[in-house]
Amino acid sequence: MAYRNDTDLDFLGAMPSADLDDLVDCLTKDKDGDARWTEELTGSELYKKHHPDHNKYWQLVAAELQCFGANSLSTMLRGGKGVPYREVLTDVCSKLSVKYNKDDSTLEIENELISKILNSAIEKMSKSERADFASAIGVTNLKNFTPAALAAAIQIAFKAGGFKSFQLTLIVANAVSRAVLGRGLAFAGNAALMRTASLLAGPVGWILTGALAVVDIAGPAYRVTMPAVIQVALLRKKYEAERDEILEDIEAELGKI
Repeated sequence: MAYRNDTDLDFLGAMPSADLDDLVDCLTKDKDGDARWTEELTGSELYKKHHPDHNKYWQLVAAELQCFGANSLSTMLRGGKGVPYREVLTDVCSKLSVKYNKDDSTLEIENELISKILNSAIEKMSKSERADFASAIGVTNLKNFTPAALAAAIQIAFKAGGFKSFQLTLIVANAVSRAVLGRGLAFAGNAALMRTASLLAGPVGWILTGALAVVDIAGPAYRVTMPAVIQVALLRKKYEAERDEILEDIEAELGKI
């Protein structure tokens, strides 16, 4: 297993080790917490030497994801290298019939994937559950809470970026983790994210998790790449928010929830 240079994953090298906990768990453990028999990360010397300081072997973490998204035989023929992250992402999108433009940025495609997951879950909610969900994410200007109305609000939130986009990604990442891995996010020891746990673990969080259970995201094709891609999307938003010096503002907003 070797890391294929990938501009869409290089940012992981700037993330604190604690932020990578959920991604590493997703790649190495199954729903019961047992080691995945196909993973190679935990057998590497760097992992054995430095775990849980994931930043010291972040390239191996990224390589594990690249290899999970590739055909095993093809990986062997490429000298142990998998496929670029964008290919992993678009493969997941194809399986979920996510529409995107080939010229879209990776972040935009991730947003389309998260929107699709949210919209699929919202379709399964009752009218009162949709109203509760809208209230939880601060959508208060709707005359009705139809799936189409909420889908439009979600699209606007992602285009605007900032707090709402981060919040929606966080909610989906937590719900997908529950539905596929059997547990919510570890929150990486972040105080603001811990305060947000009341929303993620509360009634709205369970509504979304339950709705996701109806959506076919837990099959073999999604068990690793789906939650891993969502984790990367969340990490990318955190990285870019910190780079743009708005992370503290987002955390302050999350702390008010």
